[in-house]
Amino acid sequence: MGIYDRDYIRRPPPQRGAYGRGGLSAIRMWSVNTWLIAICVGVFVVDPMLPPQWVAMSPEPEPMISAENWAAIDQSLLVPDEQVTVTVKDQFGKPFLGFKILYLETSQGRTPVARQTFQSMPLLQAFLHFSTQRGFFGVEFWRLIGFQFLHAGFMHLLFNMIGLYFFGPMVERYLGGKRYLAFYLLCGIFGALMYCLLNVAGWITTMWAGSNVQVPGLLFNSPSTPLIGASAGVFGVIMAGAFLAPNTKILFMFVLPMRLATFAYAVVALALISLLTSGPNAGGEAGHLGGAIAGFYFIRHPKHLHGFFDFLGRIDPTSHHYRGKGRRLGVGAASGVPSNIDRILDKISERGLHSLTDKEKRILRDASKRD
Repeated sequence: MGIYDRDYIRRPPPQRGAYGRGGLSAIRMWSVNTWLIAICVGVFVVDPMLPPQWVAMSPEPEPMISAENWAAIDQSLLVPDEQVTVTVKDQFGKPFLGFKILYLETSQGRTPVARQTFQSMPLLQAFLHFSTQRGFFGVEFWRLIGFQFLHAGFMHLLFNMIGLYFFGPMVERYLGGKRYLAFYLLCGIFGALMYCLLNVAGWITTMWAGSNVQVPGLLFNSPSTPLIGASAGVFGVIMAGAFLAPNTKILFMFVLPMRLATFAYAVVALALISLLTSGPNAGGEAGHLGGAIAGFYFIRHPKHLHGFFDFLGRIDPTSHHYRGKGRRLGVGAASGVPSNIDRILDKISERGLHSLTDKEKRILRDASKRD
């Protein structure tokens, strides 16, 4: 796929009122995929400049006394240290891990009875990262979306953004901007839910059978372990690309030529193997698989993407409040999409998006806007 086939280059100038409100036209100067990349890069650059926060890494303090004595303590009498005692620093000499001692306040004085571990995180990462403890047990559901824009390092960011840059425009052109955003976010959400499901299952297994029992595929890490990254959404986008243009040739690692479908199912298989063998990034691989499953499903059933933003009501000019009565969403004569759209989609599947003529690309783009 050449650079002139991409939404970044080919997208025509927006026209006033084209999306229901004139004020939205400026936003549409960039594609949704471009905005996703820009936000991820922006968060990565800005977050280290913000004041770090200490985040508790265990749901409950670790007792330093016997279980019987700990159970008998009135938790309201516990007084924590005011400052975190740093135990580990990162490669740049900044505080990374630390702890607070919890004291029992009595008339005889203060007695240390427990300690709680903390990790230093940048401000946005502390507020947006997903974990089973905070996102599930803590019911902090905004983290299902927030974690998708955080990254652990430059290489983590780079590989995810490369995936979005090469495969995102193809999927966005097929789905249209709004449905593509819903698709991407849902893939990330399903990635977090898969991670959470396997982590809760591992936690329950440990409680019932003990720590010596290890079931392949379950996650036995702490429920406080943070999950961050756009990888789940990127895996969904790759799976969608494999459906739309399976025979498109790509260069794996910019060297090895292979079909896009082969690449997509190979990386999913590797993620599954890593999860089943408890690899070093098993939690991340669980998120990858959740995103891939969602991408596999939603690219084949795009009608289920339409209602994702309807909760915004009249704030969103593309919500159901602005649809004509009796209008059907999707492809076909009832939606006003040209009858030859199926032929164009078949051509994409067989030869790739780059094989379309300018006229066919325009028809496909107009069909996407109707949704």
